Amino acid sequence: MSGNRESGGWPPVSPWIAGPRSRCPRCGKGALFDGFLTVRESCDVCGLDLSKADSGDGPAIFIMLVLGFVVTGLALWVEVTFSPPYWVHAVLWTPLIALGSIGLLRPFKATLIALQYVHRAAEGRLEDSGDGHDAH
Repeated sequence: MSGNRESGGWPPVSPWIAGPRSRCPRCGKGALFDGFLTVRESCDVCGLDLSKADSGDGPAIFIMLVLGFVVTGLALWVEVTFSPPYWVHAVLWTPLIALGSIGLLRPFKATLIALQYVHRAAEGRLEDSGDGHDAH
């Protein structure tokens, strides 16, 4: 993903606005995805190269943390308040976890891509310091 934010004279776009709306991190107007989770090759509005955009497993980890916290809290509250049988918990929480995970995946992925763009994230590299030891 190109880190040249100055090209085209685009004003800065907040990743917290572009991400949840699944928009281009540079212009905030073009669609980020071509399909459900497939990132476009480039923005159809500003031409930003999105071919290198990769959020990795980050969105899934954040979703597990958020949904795990919410569902665990709700399940504990339901258990203490109503003491239902286990099958009620399965009926309540399985759809919430499945729908919540699918519903949050796209905006979380887009937000992480937007944050990578804003902070000019790149692949980490070790540089040789010249003294026989790798830089730390």
